[in-house]
Amino acid sequence: QVQLEESGGGLVQAGDSLRLSCVFGGAISTYAMGWIRQVPGKERELVGATIRSGSSTYYPDSMKGRFTISRDNAKNTVYLQMNSLKPEDTAVYYCNARYFTLDYWGQGTQVTISS
Repeated sequence: QVQLEESGGGLVQAGDSLRLSCVFGGAISTYAMGWIRQVPGKERELVGATIRSGSSTYYPDSMKGRFTISRDNAKNTVYLQMNSLKPEDTAVYYCNARYFTLDYWGQGTQVTISS
């Protein structure tokens, strides 16, 4: 079982920035990587994703502009830079790795934005 470990969450004020990291316990270059967030009682929401090489990224329209996903395959790490944070960004942020039918998740890191 491959492990993913997120870090970088915490409590910040509205307008602040945070960078989340996810260390992948395997060869990250094999996998498409994504960040997904979830608020209790609501469905998970894709924040951003990147293909194996990192040369292309995808963001839902609602996430464009303030979130940037990147990856360092040499460090087996994927990042999520979050800027101009808003209280509605408060959620647990999960790292996800996918390769065909292989689908791995981290335990999540809590991000809380105070107004």
